[in-house]
Amino acid sequence: MGKDKKSEFLFGKRNYMFMLIGLAVIALGFILMAGGGSDDPNVFNPEIYNWRRIRLAPTLVLIGFGIEIYAILTNPKK
Repeated sequence: MGKDKKSEFLFGKRNYMFMLIGLAVIALGFILMAGGGSDDPNVFNPEIYNWRRIRLAPTLVLIGFGIEIYAILTNPKK
């Protein structure tokens, strides 16, 4: 009762490539959000409100999620 035909993957190679790219973009967004604070809770650090953390990082995370959704919803070419 063996299979003669190779088992097929759920997605195509292109889908997996887009998933990997989306994951890398999301990871980059979270890395850009991290760091840059004061260890002293009584000291205000304006670095927390810079452009990279407020605009760039969340935009990259949303773009990464969009790429992931696109990779999941597109049909593999046969």
